[in-house]
Amino acid sequence: QVQLVESGGGSVQAGGSLRLSCAASHHTLSSYYMAWFRQAPGKEREGVVWIQGNGESIYCADFLKGRFTISQDIAKKALYLQMNSLKPEDTAMYYCAANLDYVLGGMCREGAFDYWGQGTQVTVSS
Repeated sequence: QVQLVESGGGSVQAGGSLRLSCAASHHTLSSYYMAWFRQAPGKEREGVVWIQGNGESIYCADFLKGRFTISQDIAKKALYLQMNSLKPEDTAMYYCAANLDYVLGGMCREGAFDYWGQGTQVTVSS
């Protein structure tokens, strides 16, 4: 069982930055696939980016590259999402997710992950 707790959300103006953090309870975080998802009001949860234990990351949407950066600190059992040049359309609840295995069909799907945090709200005003 892995417990995940997100933090770092808040309200910012367009063009601003936020750094989200996800604290994991499991001591072998490097064994898991970790990801960030987001869900805007009235929309389905969508994958943002996921990362393997070796640090290789895959973005679920190319348009986020260059603005969002995922990273992890294995020793601190923490996952991060640095978000720069934020836009109003980035407004959403952001979730941290973890799964032990790679799932055929891709890791950008909500169903690929077994463990979820409670989410942290990001609101970007124009």
